[in-house]
Amino acid sequence: MTLVYACIAPHGSETIKTITLRRDQILVQKTEQGLRTLASHLNRSDPDTIVIATPHNLRLWKHICVVTSQNSSGNLAGTNRRSINLRVKCDTQFARELLAKTFNRGLPVIGANYGSEDGEMSDLPMDWGTLVPLWFILKKKRHPRVAIVAPSREIPLMTNVIFGRIIGELMEQTSKRFAFIASADQAHTHKTSGPYGFNRAAAQYDKIILKAIEENNLKSILRLSSKVVEGAKPDSLWQMAILAGIIDRVKMKSQLFSYQVPTYYGMICAGYTRS
Repeated sequence: MTLVYACIAPHGSETIKTITLRRDQILVQKTEQGLRTLASHLNRSDPDTIVIATPHNLRLWKHICVVTSQNSSGNLAGTNRRSINLRVKCDTQFARELLAKTFNRGLPVIGANYGSEDGEMSDLPMDWGTLVPLWFILKKKRHPRVAIVAPSREIPLMTNVIFGRIIGELMEQTSKRFAFIASADQAHTHKTSGPYGFNRAAAQYDKIILKAIEENNLKSILRLSSKVVEGAKPDSLWQMAILAGIIDRVKMKSQLFSYQVPTYYGMICAGYTRS
């Protein structure tokens, strides 16, 4: 048994109290508690490596990004003029194995490093889609290594699913313990005050995602129409497609911890354990 836990986690920075005004903390209290619950479950599973799929790392046109740097570090400023910093060691062995295996199977993947080939200067800047979920998780003394991937929105959704299947296969072939995070904010058109305006598709999209989680049928999201996705403007579909692929190879059962729309976008916290 090597995949020990998986989850869907939001990455709204307002969930981090250190950098958030009190009035905003109250709005996201339910989601913050959901993230704490996810972190508790994930840490109890004691992974050696956390693989995280984020929509906000390198956006490579028609290609899936696999981060191969030895480190990743970043900072995040908040609404209260305070900021936080995070630096992680990356599992370069797993990243390179994943890159090689997916490339050999004909998937459109690209490895990404920054600074130097290896050593301390091999340090790819960390995006907020990676930093926010990890901020809740990496609070214990023993820090697992991290592998960062970023899906592509310009390729068939099924290609991201296949990428996830290969991740699941690789996890099951090693002696390491793995956890997987789909860093995912849901529909972004819930409110007219938001940057993308209002669209009825937002509620429809989130309802479909919630049903997929509650019925433990994540692959059902592959049937979402392009019209609904375009109208809802989510930041979640592609990372969850990777998770759907992993679950294709490693059977897991879902548990919904929280859902709310505190501002203009939806946030879901859901965990997956081996069935």
